[in-house]
Amino acid sequence: MEPIIDPRSGFCSSNSIYYSKRKPLPLPPNPSLDVTTFISSRAHHGTTAFIDSSTGHHLTFPHLWLSVHSVASSLSSMGIRKGDVILLLSPNSIYFPVVCLSVMSLGAIITTTNPLNTSTEIAKQIKDSNPVLAFATSQLLPKITAASPNLPIILIEEEEEQERNKPKQPRVVDTLHNMMTKREPSVNRVKQQVNQDDTATLLYSSGTTGPSKGVVSSHRNLISMVQIVIGRFEKEELQTFICTVPMFHIYGLVAFATGLLASGSTIVVLSKFEMHDMLSSIERFRATYLPLVPPILVAMVNNAEAIKGKYDLSSLHSVLSGGAPLSKEVIEGFVEKYPKVTILQGYGLTESTGVGASTDSLEESRRYGTAGLLSPGTEAKIVEPESGEALPVNKTGELWLRGPTIMKGYFSNEEATASTLDSEGWLRTGDVCYIDNDGFIFIVDRLKELIKYKGYQVPPAELEALLLTHPAILDAAVIPYPDKEAGQVPMAYVVRKPGSNLSESQVMDFVAKQVAPYKRIRRVTFTSSVPKNPSGKILRKDLIKLATSKL
Repeated sequence: MEPIIDPRSGFCSSNSIYYSKRKPLPLPPNPSLDVTTFISSRAHHGTTAFIDSSTGHHLTFPHLWLSVHSVASSLSSMGIRKGDVILLLSPNSIYFPVVCLSVMSLGAIITTTNPLNTSTEIAKQIKDSNPVLAFATSQLLPKITAASPNLPIILIEEEEEQERNKPKQPRVVDTLHNMMTKREPSVNRVKQQVNQDDTATLLYSSGTTGPSKGVVSSHRNLISMVQIVIGRFEKEELQTFICTVPMFHIYGLVAFATGLLASGSTIVVLSKFEMHDMLSSIERFRATYLPLVPPILVAMVNNAEAIKGKYDLSSLHSVLSGGAPLSKEVIEGFVEKYPKVTILQGYGLTESTGVGASTDSLEESRRYGTAGLLSPGTEAKIVEPESGEALPVNKTGELWLRGPTIMKGYFSNEEATASTLDSEGWLRTGDVCYIDNDGFIFIVDRLKELIKYKGYQVPPAELEALLLTHPAILDAAVIPYPDKEAGQVPMAYVVRKPGSNLSESQVMDFVAKQVAPYKRIRRVTFTSSVPKNPSGKILRKDLIKLATSKL
């Protein structure tokens, strides 16, 4: 018997499941298909795939696919095989997608890492994922060689370095430029069958209660997400997107290194976020879409008069915000200052391979505070965390998601997988939400304790563990503290050891030397004790209340 689904909310009272109201997307039936082949076979009218915003260098679609084929052939002749893990350490670049698509076409697995990470942080990921080869830029070579002295490296050079592209460093075995220009006959390439169920990516999510975990996503997960992205943008005329969000993150990877390519869109790549570069690129390339994170949007509101006097943003018709919810005040402020630009929002996790819900139209975006409607093919439950009871419309609980984009699990971590994915394929998101009468998701709070700093995720447990290694610190807790510019900043409550006169700046400097800049402690308060529950868990909510009561 077919479940009876309320057409307005998408809720089925017989099984307490919310079904997506969006039109279902066809998924390719052929099991022997990799995501690179799937994207490259899509018909579209696009000509230019990528433009480097600083140099103007670009890759046309034919050049992109020729380069991907050449790099894949070179990797194959080096002995790279299905299931091998390849590390990519690079800022945003027009070559980032070339590496990802080449690696995945062989059935090898791409693992990305943040260029801001320290050598110690990179070494942890290398130890966990065990890559056989790394791609890195020359600026990041010292970090990767310090993290893993014996890992073979392929150098991603800047354009001007390509004249002198012979590898000189001992661990550098080739350059990407050499590999892209080799036109080997395809008979040299060992073609192994890649299936949709095979692993494509291994991205590391921020651990809230311990070290970060490797999220295993399959080719099917990525193909499903590409279909969602195509469904959203293919019907329109060809668009030009500005890429400011990091490609090493799931948001950037599914949008700019994979999904949007299938629609024929042009992607203007900024190597790092800088407000002037972003705004002048919109003007120069007549960009239509600007994906960003909330702190950038807040900065655009706060500096609207200066921006509108200096830059022509008339081509821009939509901003896409993700990474954290937008407040009603921010949305209203943006709409007032930029009345011709639509704000669209998205919600997703590394574990859901990107977008789990979104607002896709002006009408949908007018519902302030919503994360949007469920993505095509995605199902949801709202579950009471204590009892496990599935809840109806307008009741608040933890959001669970199920569908073709949900990860396979955590890499070599059965315990973490079992606590996040249940036997029926439901992903516990750790977000406290409700779904309204019209099927819109509203995020209320986080069960997870991540701090959102300028769109980056900062795990408190990692900083707490680091603070406890200081000889003068007895106990510590880290919480999010509201910040107008960054969204949230990490704040530490520190218990000094008896007799210690440790200062705030000493605490901040101690952490700053050992972590990426976005993870640094920005505020310190000394306290006599850290509040904890009977099982020893830090009562962060109490500390957040205490810290924000003075605001």
